[in-house]
Amino acid sequence: MEIKTTNYNIKVLLIGRATLFSHSGGDTVQLTKTAEYLNEIDHLSVDVYTVNQKIDYTIYSLIHLFNISRPSDLLGVIKKSKKPFVVSTIYVDFSEAEKNHFKWHRRFVYRVFNSNQLEYIKSLARIIKGQDKLTDFMFVLKGHKKSIQKIIKDAELLLPNSLNEYKRLAKAFGVEQKFKVIPNAIDLKIFNREITEDDTSYNKYIDAVISVGQITPVKNQMNLIKALNNSKFKVFIIGSPSYNAKDYYNKCKEIAANNICFIPRLKPIELAVIYKKARVHVLASWFETTGLVSLEAAYSGCNIVVSDRGDQFEYFKNDAFYCKPNDTTSILNAVRKSYSSDFNFELKKRIKRNLNWEVTAQKTYFAYRQIFNSDLKE
Repeated sequence: MEIKTTNYNIKVLLIGRATLFSHSGGDTVQLTKTAEYLNEIDHLSVDVYTVNQKIDYTIYSLIHLFNISRPSDLLGVIKKSKKPFVVSTIYVDFSEAEKNHFKWHRRFVYRVFNSNQLEYIKSLARIIKGQDKLTDFMFVLKGHKKSIQKIIKDAELLLPNSLNEYKRLAKAFGVEQKFKVIPNAIDLKIFNREITEDDTSYNKYIDAVISVGQITPVKNQMNLIKALNNSKFKVFIIGSPSYNAKDYYNKCKEIAANNICFIPRLKPIELAVIYKKARVHVLASWFETTGLVSLEAAYSGCNIVVSDRGDQFEYFKNDAFYCKPNDTTSILNAVRKSYSSDFNFELKKRIKRNLNWEVTAQKTYFAYRQIFNSDLKE
């Protein structure tokens, strides 16, 4: 669908999964920060909704969907709105996390079903529990793979967080579509904060190894704990368990040695101080499209350890220390190297220049404009 317009007074609806705020994740940050900074741009107005809210679609020029891995949430929006739409895909591959799940029956199920069948089963389970919203019964009939294929085909534009993400998506679902890479980012207004005398309560984090993020099998805190148990490092696991990972969280606490400390989820303004006091941040995930917390930590003064899975190399290149998430020795060695190395100021400069939400919002706005004027060149 090609739509041309001679002005750019655009009203856009940004819409996420039903549990976007009750069970927040990386897509919550990406959606809300994108909206916040888009609303600072002239000739543009955006609203934020979740799929379970009542929406008057007639007032919007464009729909911006987030998280293509939740097609049961998105299909009904597309059908009801009858508007052109773009998709921030945020396409995560959970297969390796499932293959290495700490519960044997999850590993068994992974061997029986392929990844799309497994995601379909998980979606139906979340719908039954009231965690996901079934916005269109066609999801039940089509299944996970065909539903995502339809979303890709019908979109005006895909907005992956990296080129590698788009390539993975196109390969996994056998469908190509126009796309524009929109990078994930950090909020400089928060992470430029200087440490003050009032921040002495955070001194326990000085020279610590930290890992920030929702506690869930895909984030792989269990292997991180096994790698750093009884090491010389004081380690803080900062985050709360996801709603389906309480057992995983309890198992992590059960196996943790005395040098491992668990801290419930903190606000970004608190993390801004902790990152500056800590020495190393570790995100040894089975998969990451970006790793927002790695960006935040690297900008704030930590050397970062990330896994060699997912799309992270496109962001961090040779400026991070890489580990294998299935190898505790690899994780430990990467932490040791990172801990003994000088801070990487070049990565900080690159994040400040290219990976802040103002830049991301400008790129997103230009993507919107391209939809309404196919002759527009960046």
